[in-house]
Amino acid sequence: MEVIKVKNYDELSEKASELIAEKLQKLAKPVLGLATGSTPEGLYQKLIEKYKCGDISFKHAQSFNLDEYVGLKKEDPNSYRYYMNEKLFQHVDISPEQTYVPAGDAAAPEKACKEYEEKIKAAGNIDIQILGIGLNGHIGFNEPHTPFTAETHIVDLDASTRQANARFFDSLADVPTQAMTMGIATIMKSKEILLLVSGEKKADTLAQVIQGEVSEALPASVLQNHPHVTIIADEAALSSLKN
Repeated sequence: MEVIKVKNYDELSEKASELIAEKLQKLAKPVLGLATGSTPEGLYQKLIEKYKCGDISFKHAQSFNLDEYVGLKKEDPNSYRYYMNEKLFQHVDISPEQTYVPAGDAAAPEKACKEYEEKIKAAGNIDIQILGIGLNGHIGFNEPHTPFTAETHIVDLDASTRQANARFFDSLADVPTQAMTMGIATIMKSKEILLLVSGEKKADTLAQVIQGEVSEALPASVLQNHPHVTIIADEAALSSLKN
């Protein structure tokens, strides 16, 4: 693991955008693994700025998102497809047909999971996967005790995850109870992983991820076993690390 320490969230977003821009510039057909939530918003804004300045292009890129809520249509403002359209896709030159988000409203969710997994494999797996971590150490929506061998699957959302995401909904009752997510095995097949962590509330979790034991009880700890992980974290997020 390479840990890059930055001062604040803006610096985190800029550094992350530089790493993604490098992939877009160097690879003929880059395959990006994208994440949602508040952490990558700054990254996406920086990438839009770089695109508008003519520094990067998404024309030859494909993207695969980590996850989606089960039961939400893509037009729902709380869906991750809607988020990606609003925060990135509609502002850059990526082809909509080359952007993939799990089909949360699929009539046959299990089948949709298998099809999503096959699409990722057909693309040659992901070149660089963006991740955040939940307070309970989840990556994607892989909650604690998810098998490290899991591929794209349906997951029951942990109570703490639903509580953390309730701020995006009218009420906790409106937060879906299930999600479709890339599995840990799927994530680990990515050629490179970029983990973004900001804020003191994630500090204890991040310290366990970096310095604790590898355990399915803390899903993100599996990243210790990946050959090419870059962690960009601000001073607050790194404040619990032991010297």
